[in-house]
Amino acid sequence: MSNANRKPALVTARKQVLARDAVVKKIRAAQRAGESVVFTNGCFDLLHVGHLRSFEQARNLGDRLVVAVNSDASVRKLKGENRPIVPARQRAEMVAALSCVDWVVVFGSATPLPLIKQFRPDILAKGGDWALDAIVGGPEVTSCFPVTNKSLVAGKTIPTLHGTWLPHIKAVAVICTISLHFGALSHRKP
Repeated sequence: MSNANRKPALVTARKQVLARDAVVKKIRAAQRAGESVVFTNGCFDLLHVGHLRSFEQARNLGDRLVVAVNSDASVRKLKGENRPIVPARQRAEMVAALSCVDWVVVFGSATPLPLIKQFRPDILAKGGDWALDAIVGGPEVTSCFPVTNKSLVAGKTIPTLHGTWLPHIKAVAVICTISLHFGALSHRKP
């Protein structure tokens, strides 16, 4: 078959759901190429338009978006024995299918802090309904850097999404845009 008749390779969301080490490699390659990486996380058990808009806003803060999805066991601990409704692998695949999401990883720890420390994202984003001091990873990210107006944007939110079935969801609170890229741990020079 000639190249003109060849169908393009099928892209599937499953290919974007990766193991931790694979995500680290993708992140480092993106950062070496000068791209900024945004990190967010959550259960996403019942994916809705508030989640979508939050992902879109998070992605608009940088060049790449990595989403960490809570495992089934961690969702049960957070939300009760009747949850999750949708298994982790399916939740991860649905999130990965969104065009604004680059990579998805499922995590089973109590918080995403081990991932944040391992991934070293340039930007940490979380829904605007979270208080800044309650966002896991915020203190660790900001403590690595001198806090300046350029490196910390506190409480940047989008207005409440009216008309959605969960109207209390706000889009994105930016914790830290990192101009020094983890200082001595840097993969790039400031």
